Amino acid sequence: MLNKAASTTLKMSSFSRIIRSFCTSASKSINDDIYQERNLKRVVDKFKKLSASHLFRKQSHVYDYTVRRLALAKKYKWVEEILEDQKQYNDISKEGFTVRLISLYGKSGMFDHASKLFDEMPDRNCLQTVKSFNALLGACLNAKEFDKVDGLFRELPGKISVKPDVVSYNTVIKAFCEMGSFDSAASVFNEIEKTGLKPDLISFNTLLIGFYRNGRFLDGEKLWAKMKMDTGISLDTRTYNARLVGLVSEKKTAEAVELFNQLCSKNLKPDVFSYNAIISAFCNDGNLQEAKKWYTKLLESDSAPNKTTFTTLIPFACKVSDLDWAVELFKRTFEQKCLVDPNVMQMVIDGLVKESKTEEAEQLVEIGNSNKFRRYNLTMPAEE
Repeated sequence: MLNKAASTTLKMSSFSRIIRSFCTSASKSINDDIYQERNLKRVVDKFKKLSASHLFRKQSHVYDYTVRRLALAKKYKWVEEILEDQKQYNDISKEGFTVRLISLYGKSGMFDHASKLFDEMPDRNCLQTVKSFNALLGACLNAKEFDKVDGLFRELPGKISVKPDVVSYNTVIKAFCEMGSFDSAASVFNEIEKTGLKPDLISFNTLLIGFYRNGRFLDGEKLWAKMKMDTGISLDTRTYNARLVGLVSEKKTAEAVELFNQLCSKNLKPDVFSYNAIISAFCNDGNLQEAKKWYTKLLESDSAPNKTTFTTLIPFACKVSDLDWAVELFKRTFEQKCLVDPNVMQMVIDGLVKESKTEEAEQLVEIGNSNKFRRYNLTMPAEE
């Protein structure tokens, strides 16, 4: 028999499991109510009502989903309504909760609201640390107010007695890369070590991607060499993908394939972006056989083709008059619910009509225009 203490512990453990199960079930029911509601005004009303529960206010994913949905519908007034409503709760004095709201405003493109909320923090007895400072920089970046990021980075730390960390510097580097100001981005990168900090993987990857994707191949190669020498940094798939893009842009196909193989030898998994880079290289070279081979490798991998894959391959297949493959790729986009530009899809139909394969072209038009996920408005051109 269990002694009294053990029996009490067992009962408490069982009770805790029941409570957790109940809370999980209740939370799922609440979340489903928000997710399944079609009327956005009712979503707002339900969200505000549910926010009275401290358990609901912990559901960050529900906040993300709801705000993203309203922002996509351009219902910015309603985004403001539900986020401003959160200020009535004691959670607003906690930095983590306020950081969430600042970030949500940024993701909605409402930087002025994010900035106002940040400025209000001292009045709400909410400490401003590097965490909220970084959230404000991130909100500025997400709202695409790239030109304001460096100003905030330079001016705010002194005003609020906060020391920027590597995350702060990485956000500024990203902003400059988005603006195409790669020299400024490199200058901020070099500034990191002067402050006693060390660039991390994100620092390197952000600048590498900026260089390699924008015709700064030699700068990318210098940074790549520096990164390889830094034994404290472990390269990841994104690092290799950045250089793959650079090599392909320089028409260095053989080196790109070699680098892909190096990636695999490092026990890293190539992803769809890795395969897309090699596929693009062989399409640029006009090598149909290799493009097909690497597409097959992609299908056999853990990754799946994406919009870029089809946007690269469909025009190429049409260009080299492999219409059977073009049709196969066309149909695959619908199987995967991959929304490719209608002009790309139309190329397949035009090619079939040109080859007097009218019936097959009509079938593709029907497939495209009956697609429940998107009406392409594909047309049958006049036969030549």
